[in-house]
Amino acid sequence: MRQQENEKLIPIVLEAHRYSKGTYGTRRMSDEITEYGVCCGRYRARTLMNLAGVKARQKRKFKVTTDSKHKLPVASNLLQRQFSTQAPNQAWVGDITYIWTSQGWLYLAVVLDLFSRQVVGWAVSNRINKKLVIDSLLMGIWRRNPGPGLIFHTDRGSQYCSNAFQKTLKTNKMFSSMSRKGDCWDNAVAESFFGSLKTERVFLNNYKTREEAKKDIFDYIEIFYNNKRRHSYLGNISPKTYERLWKLKKAA
Repeated sequence: MRQQENEKLIPIVLEAHRYSKGTYGTRRMSDEITEYGVCCGRYRARTLMNLAGVKARQKRKFKVTTDSKHKLPVASNLLQRQFSTQAPNQAWVGDITYIWTSQGWLYLAVVLDLFSRQVVGWAVSNRINKKLVIDSLLMGIWRRNPGPGLIFHTDRGSQYCSNAFQKTLKTNKMFSSMSRKGDCWDNAVAESFFGSLKTERVFLNNYKTREEAKKDIFDYIEIFYNNKRRHSYLGNISPKTYERLWKLKKAA
């Protein structure tokens, strides 16, 4: 009986392994199987993954650099590592990372809502400048239309300290918050996202063009991460599912 049931569950395991690009371990895989109506703990998930011949990919280390050698004004650390909020659009975090292609570097700026870890804004460019981070912020504003008082936390990079970026924050009644010098843990949520992005997608590919990388980043953020990827901080559900359930509970 158990053998027959396992045989029926293996296609589910293979499909989850495929769309997660091999990044689901036993915890997320067990939740995936349980969602299909079969109670499944981590040990059984491991057995099913072994039967299916799949395993989770291991994370690789990566280096993030920040251009903080400038004389622009720096904001205080308002966030103080308070990485949880009670509702959406209370605190966002932003950061920039580098992605290599055969045409050269592609720079990605993201904006995440700390409530659900959802990527609410992002932008890519072959130049790392203030326009890159402003574009990512404007996408978040366009999508979420946050009320006044939102805290936007970043590192001390010159792009975020620029007059143009700070003016965009003030125009939208947001408060700028910045990490302490040389302390990556003050922006740990953004760093964690980039770690997932690179482990689960970027390191698996050799991009020939920036356009190819851009399309893959879109797929990761908009199709997989926000909508499907199970996030341990959220109880192993996706960011959009987390927000949807919160709204339903609030309306009840």
